[in-house]
Amino acid sequence: MTDLATLEPDAGVLDRRDVLIRGLRELVPEGSVIADEDGRRAFETDALTAYRQMPLAAVLPATTQQVSRVLKFCGENGVKVIARGAGTSLCGGALPLQDSIVLGVSKMNEVIDINFENRTARVQAGITNIDISNAVAPRGFFYAPDPSSQLACTLAGNLAMNSGGAHCLKYGVTTNNVLGLKIVLIDGEIIEIGGEELDAPGYDLLGLIIGSEGQFGVVTEATVRILRSAEGARPMLMGFNSSKAAGDCVSAIIGSGIIPVAIEFMDKPAIHVCEEFAKAGYPLDVEALLIIEVEGSEDEIEDLLSRIQEIARPFKPTGIRVSQSAAESAAIWLGRKSAFGAIGRISDYYCMDGVIPLGRLSEVLADIGKICARHKLRVANIFHAGDGNLHPLILYEANDPSQVERAEKCGAEVLELCVKVGGCLTGEHGVGVEKRELMLTQFTRVDLEHQMRIKTMFDPDWLLNPAKVFPLELRPS
Repeated sequence: MTDLATLEPDAGVLDRRDVLIRGLRELVPEGSVIADEDGRRAFETDALTAYRQMPLAAVLPATTQQVSRVLKFCGENGVKVIARGAGTSLCGGALPLQDSIVLGVSKMNEVIDINFENRTARVQAGITNIDISNAVAPRGFFYAPDPSSQLACTLAGNLAMNSGGAHCLKYGVTTNNVLGLKIVLIDGEIIEIGGEELDAPGYDLLGLIIGSEGQFGVVTEATVRILRSAEGARPMLMGFNSSKAAGDCVSAIIGSGIIPVAIEFMDKPAIHVCEEFAKAGYPLDVEALLIIEVEGSEDEIEDLLSRIQEIARPFKPTGIRVSQSAAESAAIWLGRKSAFGAIGRISDYYCMDGVIPLGRLSEVLADIGKICARHKLRVANIFHAGDGNLHPLILYEANDPSQVERAEKCGAEVLELCVKVGGCLTGEHGVGVEKRELMLTQFTRVDLEHQMRIKTMFDPDWLLNPAKVFPLELRPS
C-alpha cells in the first residue's frame, strides 16, 4: 500500500502549531483558518479516497494578496503548503501532510472580465469549470475543457493537472485553452505570465506551470480562451459485440481524417451501471459502446454521421442510434458524465489514467482484462477513446487491506503496460501520490533530476506539495 507518511514530519513545525495558527489568523479574515479537528477532517483526503491524512490547518484566502501573505509566512516559517481546488483529484494530488497547511482557493470564484472581441475571459482560479461556460453562454460562447467533474472541479485543479474531458479530442486540454496566469510564489511574490495575446514572447512558461501540480506556486487568476459555440451538435450511440471491434473502429475513424468532437468508450460493466443510474437508453445487449459526437451545420452533421457509420461498417456495429433531440443528447451525456459517480454507488474503485497510441487500443484493452483477472479484481472501462486516454476503473473493497494492495499492484501493471506500448502514465489526472513511484518507468533518473532542478528554482526549500510527482528516493534531502 502507498506509504502516505511519505516524508518524516517536521517536529519543529508540529511543536509550533498553535503559534503558527495564530500567525495565519492575522493574515486573513476571521473564519478563514480552520484548525479544529472536525473542520480539518474535510481536507484530509481528495477523490482518491483510499488514503487520508489530517493537515495542520486549512486556510481559505479570498484574494491574491491574502494568498501572498500566507505563502510568505509559510516560506519564512518552513511550513509546507498543499494547494487545493475542489478536492476532485483522482491521483491524490491534494492530499495533505501532517505538518502542512491546505491552502484552498474555493472562495476565489469570480469572473473578473470577459472580452468577447478578443475571445478571452479573466477569472479567479477557484471558479468551477462549468461556471466559466455559464458566464459566456448567453453570448454564444463556451470554455472548451470539460472533465466529467466539471460541475464541481475548479479551474485551479484543471491547471494543476492539465485536465481535459470528453471534448478535448477536438478542442485540446487545459494548456491549449489558457493564455495567461497570475501566480504567487512561496516567498509571496506575485507574478503574471502571458495575458490576452495569442502567443507570449520568450520561453513557454505557461506550458511549464500548467500541469506542475501546485509545485511551483499557487495560481490565483487565469486568462482563458472562450470559443464560439457550434451551430449544432449531435451524439450517436454505436454498440459492438467486442471491445476489440470498438477499439479498432475508433482507430479507423481517426485514421480516416475525421475528428469528431468526442469519442467515448464504455465496456459492458460500465454500460449497465451507467444505464441503471442515468436511464440514458444505452443498449444492454452489447459488449462495448461508443458515444461519438460531431458538430456543425445540420448538413455537416448529417454528412459526418453518415461517413462515420460507413467507416464503422466492417466492425459490425449493432444498436446504432443517432440522437433526435436536445433532451436525448443531454441524456446520453448525462450517462457518460455520471459514470464515475454511478460506479461509486456499487463499489470502491481505483481509476487509472494512462495514455496509449490509438493503434494499440484493442490490444491494450484485452491485456487490461487479463491483468485484472490475474489479481482477481473486476474492471469497468470508461474513457476518452479518441485520444487514447484510458480510464479503467479497478473495483475493490477499500476496507479490505488485501484488496487495496491488489488494486494498487493491478493499477501499477496497467500503467506500466501503457508506457510499454508507447504511451504514458497520465493524460489528465496528474501524477500526485498514485503514480509517483512509477515515474522511473516513464523517465530516466537524469530526466527526473532535471525536472527537480526546475522545481527547486521556483521552490528552493520544497515546501509546495513536496511529497508528490517525484519518487521519494530521488527527492533532495
